Amino acid sequence: MALITKAVRGTRDVLPVDSHLYRYLEDTALETARNFGYHEIRVPVFEHTELFERGVGDTTDVVQKEMYTFLDKGGRSITLRPEGTAGVARACLEHGLLNDALPCKVSYAFSCYRYEKPQAGRYREYTTFGVECFGAPTPAADAELVALAVEYFNALSLTDYRVELNSIGCPACRSVYLEKLRAYFAEHTNELCGTCHERLERNPMRVLDCKNPVCARYAEQAPVMTEFLCGDCQTHFEQVQQLLAEFNILFALNPRMVRGLDYYTRTVVEFVSEVEDLNGLVLGGGGRYDGLIEQLGGQSMPGLGFGLGLERILLHLQAINAPLPERENCELYIATRGEQALAVAAKLCADLRAEGIAAQFDIVGRSLKSQMKYADKIGARYTCVLGENELESGLAKLKHMQTGKEEEMALAGLGERFVQQLIRLAQEELQAWFEE
Repeated sequence: MALITKAVRGTRDVLPVDSHLYRYLEDTALETARNFGYHEIRVPVFEHTELFERGVGDTTDVVQKEMYTFLDKGGRSITLRPEGTAGVARACLEHGLLNDALPCKVSYAFSCYRYEKPQAGRYREYTTFGVECFGAPTPAADAELVALAVEYFNALSLTDYRVELNSIGCPACRSVYLEKLRAYFAEHTNELCGTCHERLERNPMRVLDCKNPVCARYAEQAPVMTEFLCGDCQTHFEQVQQLLAEFNILFALNPRMVRGLDYYTRTVVEFVSEVEDLNGLVLGGGGRYDGLIEQLGGQSMPGLGFGLGLERILLHLQAINAPLPERENCELYIATRGEQALAVAAKLCADLRAEGIAAQFDIVGRSLKSQMKYADKIGARYTCVLGENELESGLAKLKHMQTGKEEEMALAGLGERFVQQLIRLAQEELQAWFEE
């Protein structure tokens, strides 16, 4: 019988052989964020469409082309979150978190959805690790944000990437820049794509982010925002750079970086892979968005944050052969002969699990030979066989599957003694490592 359907294009199933890698990336991310004072927030997977139109910006590709939007049964326009910041900002505003002691720091690791052309590291459902900080206007907050991402990469042993930095100014100095951009692109209007004709009037900075080769060619020669920064923005940007230098964080200035979302102001940052096969893959980015809370109906409040794509990070880690954790396998598999042995094995496994030990026994009805093959296949660290002789004597032989070494152990109180066995083995392995 043929499959009823397959996974939707642009999505993927994370199978048990790989799921522990995502758990590792997520746990490391949230732990790193906690060390910087960020605590996890969880928000709905869908929001009212207006939130993203107002927050992300209706001139962006995300809103114009990439959102999954539908009418619910009440006729309301609903959108699956295409990014994390807008929904998190809405939640912090709605629940009064911004009225507490500032800064308000939150972190998250969850899925987002964009209708984009699938390719390496880009899925229509993807996982992002993000942090958002509200109420911190100083350059120190910008520098700390970059430092958090770098610390996360360090925790993963992720190398071969660069930090790219730019400032896109505040509304005051940006208005001057936008007029300069309009004047520049007006000379090439006939060559620009149809979408950029609309962008030119509403938000010419979006032309700089266009993927059309012709538009991109003209964008390379366009004026850059850093030439038009006001005094305050220039000072802010210089101080961010000085602090990053104090943190020993290397970065490269990229005056043509604008990011793909309209809410950004002043500092913007991207983390770009330098692995040859990944061709400049952007691992993530972010920056400051001092006007977002006000756009969503709150009081004027500074904000900043970033989002990192975990699928892209994993792709990068695998490309550089970074150390990744092995999947945790069965510590002890108890093979059985006979119904009485099966009952005892079930009780022993319950005792072992109560001690925090991953233990399994046969629940399929295999022969003893097949049970041992299965134990090997699932990577069981130890095995033991229970039959009439073992039940009568109250003793069983534990076999270390990697070395073949056997050790006799009493069945009574097996859980506690097995824990001690694992501790002793770990100490022996550590001692061998030191001796090497």
